[in-house]
This record gives sequence, structure tokens and C-alpha cells, in this order.
Amino acid sequence: MITEKVTGADSTFEQDQKSEKPIRSIAKAISWRVVGTIDTLVVSYLVLGDGKFKEASAIAVVDFITKMILYFAHERFWNKIKWGR
Repeated sequence: MITEKVTGADSTFEQDQKSEKPIRSIAKAISWRVVGTIDTLVVSYLVLGDGKFKEASAIAVVDFITKMILYFAHERFWNKIKWGR
């Protein structure tokens, strides 16, 4: 009963149409990951030191991909929760 209330398992088609569309979650994930990846690149470069731009870039690329997928899944999960709407 509580989980149904939180996740909105009993929602109707009309209610679901008003929720955030997946394409919006994808756009938000990409824009946020660009910001996050620049941060990761700078921090990795500073931690690794001069001449380690290639290694810092590799860390940033892996970080970009994994965190974008996780962010999208997180957004879609939260989109099902009615709390705070």
C-alpha cells in the first residue's frame, strides 16, 4: 500500500501523460553530464599532475558515460514518485 502510493503504481494514463517525458530526462542528463565531465576532467588533471591530460581525459569519458546512464535511470525512477508534487 505505501509503495503503491510512493511509486504511483495506481496512476492513470492521463496522469502519466502529465509527467516528464523520457526525452526531457535524456536532455537533462546530457547537459548535466557535460558540466560534470568538465569538472571531472579538471579535477583529474589537477590530481594526476602535468602531462597527464590523456589519463584525465580517459577518466572523464568513462565518468560521462556511466553517470549519464545512472542519472537517466535515477530521473525516471523519481518521475514515478508522487511525493512532493
